[in-house]
Formats: sequence, C-alpha cells, structure tokens
Amino acid sequence: MTHCANNQHPPPRAVTSIVLPTYNERDNIVELVQAIHHHLQKQTFNYEIVVVDDNSPDGTADVVRATFGNDQRVKLHVRTHERGLASALRYGAEHSCGEVLVFMDTDFNHDPAMIPQLIKFLEYYDVVIGSRFVMRGGMEDSTRYLFSFIYNLGLRFLFGTRVWDNLSGFFAIYRSRLFELDLDRIFYGYGDYFIRLLMVGWRRGWCMLEVPVFYRLRAHGHSKTQFLNVFVRYTLAILKLRLYLGLGKLR
Repeated sequence: MTHCANNQHPPPRAVTSIVLPTYNERDNIVELVQAIHHHLQKQTFNYEIVVVDDNSPDGTADVVRATFGNDQRVKLHVRTHERGLASALRYGAEHSCGEVLVFMDTDFNHDPAMIPQLIKFLEYYDVVIGSRFVMRGGMEDSTRYLFSFIYNLGLRFLFGTRVWDNLSGFFAIYRSRLFELDLDRIFYGYGDYFIRLLMVGWRRGWCMLEVPVFYRLRAHGHSKTQFLNVFVRYTLAILKLRLYLGLGKLR
C-alpha cells in the first residue's frame, strides 16, 4: 500500500546493511544469518550483516564468532554498557556502512525471504515497511493479530496517518533519510521507537510503501515481550509522542 506519490531514488547500490539486534538468541541467530545469506546470494548488490548483541548470557555472541568468524560479511558488536532494542538498532546503524539499511527481529517473526523485496521497492520510496495488515499479510498467532490490528487502527485515528502497521519494525530505509533525523528523540525504549520514526517521517513528507508479510511463531527460545507490560509501555509512549508532536518538540 502506497502512502504518497512516487518519489524515485537511484537504485540501491554499494552496500546494504542488515541490522540484527540480539539478546539470548543463540538458538536462532545462526539459522537466521544462513537464511539471509541464502536469500541474498543471487542479488546484484553487496551486503553486510551487522549483529548487535547486548552481552547475552546464553552465549549468542560466542556462537556468532564460532560460526561466522571467517565470514567478512558478518560483523559482530557486543555491547556491555547498554541494553535495549531501540538503542541496539541505532548502534547497528551507526556502525554499519550500508547506503541502504534493513532492520528486522532475530526470532524469525520477520521472514528473511522478504528482504530482497523491501530493497527492490526502496528505489521508489523513502521507507518500505513489512506490514501484517495489508492484503496477504497476517500473523500465525490470531489473538495477537486481532489485538495488534485494533491497536494500529487507534494509532491511525490518533495521528491521522495512512500507515496500517505502525509497530512492524521490519523495514528498509535509506541511510541518508534515517540520519537526517534527531535519533536521540526516536531510538529509545522498545518497539515504540518505530511509531516515533514513522510519525516524524510522515510529517516530513516521506514516501512510504507497505508490502505484505506474514509473522510466524518464534522458532526457538522464549519471547521477551510481556503483553501487559508492552501494552502499557506503548500506550504511554504514544500519548507522550502525541503531546510532543502537538507542541512541535519532535520534527
């Protein structure tokens, strides 16, 4: 689904960076990196995979070193003084060299097979979002799907945007677009960073495209998302964002 007129960019070239934030993902990370390699090996662009690990006690970083230590396409960064999803994504972007940045989860909610499609459409848009709530998108967990859909309807009404999946977190964006923003005001907290990113981009007139994705259940390990905690956290973040936008404090 398109949210503005076409805004053609030059085709993605040089390096694409896929940023993977990890915390206790030793059972997923090797399979995910191998899957990314599989789906990108026939592409015409160069790429790197930037793993940002928050010093996982399960040894995620050790597994990455042991498996991909000789793979120059895989860059591992271990953070010992900071922790959190949003800040890990920002750290990965700042320590990457890609002209195009792709952000995704590491639990196989986000299908690596969709990465080439996100990058392909970025030629015409400022950001391309993997969306659960456009035609042919969805989630394996029907209860979470229904709740998330209703919650996103509320976000559309509150902020007046046309984006269906404001909590996706699976997206491709040009580096130049991302770094024109005040990242201190966006990349903090958990998945609520994505709401702030979209709202600021929307106000700047970014061209956005949503492509359908289907979320499957976590492949291995346990989810770090507690439903009630996340609901309260996101709602408070949304109310704060609405206030800041109204006061002109976030641009």
